[in-house]
Amino acid sequence: MEGKDQTALQGQPPLQGIRVLDLTRIIAGPYCAMVLGDLGAEVIKVEQPKIGDESRAWGPPWVKEVSAYFIAINRNKKSLTLNLKHPQGLEIFQGLVKTADVLLENFRPGTMDELGMGYETLREINPRLVYCDMTGYGTEGPYRDKPGVDVIVSAIGGLMSIMGESKGEPVKVGVPLTDVMTGLYAFGAIASALLLRVQTGRGQRISINLLAMQLATLINIGSNYLIGGIIPKRWGSAHPNIVPYEAHRAKDDYLIFGVINERMWKSFCTLLGMEELKDDPRFSANSQRLQNRQALIEIIDRKLAAKTVDEWIPLFDEAGIPCGPINSFDRVFSDPQVRHMGLVKEVNHPHYGPVKVVGPPATFSESPIGIQSPPPILGEHNEEVLTGLLGYSKEQVEAFKNQGVI
Repeated sequence: MEGKDQTALQGQPPLQGIRVLDLTRIIAGPYCAMVLGDLGAEVIKVEQPKIGDESRAWGPPWVKEVSAYFIAINRNKKSLTLNLKHPQGLEIFQGLVKTADVLLENFRPGTMDELGMGYETLREINPRLVYCDMTGYGTEGPYRDKPGVDVIVSAIGGLMSIMGESKGEPVKVGVPLTDVMTGLYAFGAIASALLLRVQTGRGQRISINLLAMQLATLINIGSNYLIGGIIPKRWGSAHPNIVPYEAHRAKDDYLIFGVINERMWKSFCTLLGMEELKDDPRFSANSQRLQNRQALIEIIDRKLAAKTVDEWIPLFDEAGIPCGPINSFDRVFSDPQVRHMGLVKEVNHPHYGPVKVVGPPATFSESPIGIQSPPPILGEHNEEVLTGLLGYSKEQVEAFKNQGVI
């Protein structure tokens, strides 16, 4: 059955007591802030009055007036609208900085300084502040002022050159992977800076950019070029160094499997009724299979056409060969393992109503984590933050609204 959010553990969330000011929009920054919130941090999402995070409008599909896109990565946050160009808005923001542990921003380089909120200014206000800037290409260099867009960075950073079929055009990854990975690495860097702060009593500045993250995620493919001078090509679902290791069509649909060693190769031959290929000099070792890839693939495809995917999967499992179906999303979310893990969470919002999201992928044995609050309405927590945290009166908050401050 679909999982309910589990927060029944009696321990302390790992990041309880940490306050985060999240000035980011779109994906990378909000994803990082969401993870911090999942682990117990108080996240205050600072948004432009009347407009907010652009992704709020990136529908359909919609949950009332907010996009499913925004819903996906903005849980466990409070929304505060604040005009950072207004003198009173700047004063309010500086008051927030005094109380904060972490600040996240993904403006173009130099914007925070122009607003009077650069790192050097803010560290004077709060020396313990961990300040993380997230940019497209870094704060210096020839691409400094280029806007950072996931698909553009994935093209410049080489990922698109290796995506797609071998004789086809380059394609993008189906999800904004560079953004998500940048958010995850930023989370780890922030957590590390908070840990070091326990010893030093001082915060510091962290800078991360999409292009650097994209290169870091090239891992073995990047290493193949740096060490061997090999410019990689597009392989579709195939592996450049292992055969067979790709998607194949069975009788009814596609499955994917990988034969990653010689013991597994022999089991694979037995499974498909290809005993004669075990010692065939064209295929007996992976190096030979690489040289004769196409001939082997044609043989395998003929064999696989005899059974359906659902018939093949248990046979591969029994033989100990990694395999799986190429699931469409309806099958993903009805998959028995996915349902067993309870990854789909339903959260209720007094305005939006019940919405489903994919919850945190990690669990802790002692610490409760999870979804404490649904994605917020724009400015939903203005009064709570301004009166409860900064001590302004309700009358002052109303005046801020009338003056265009919030």
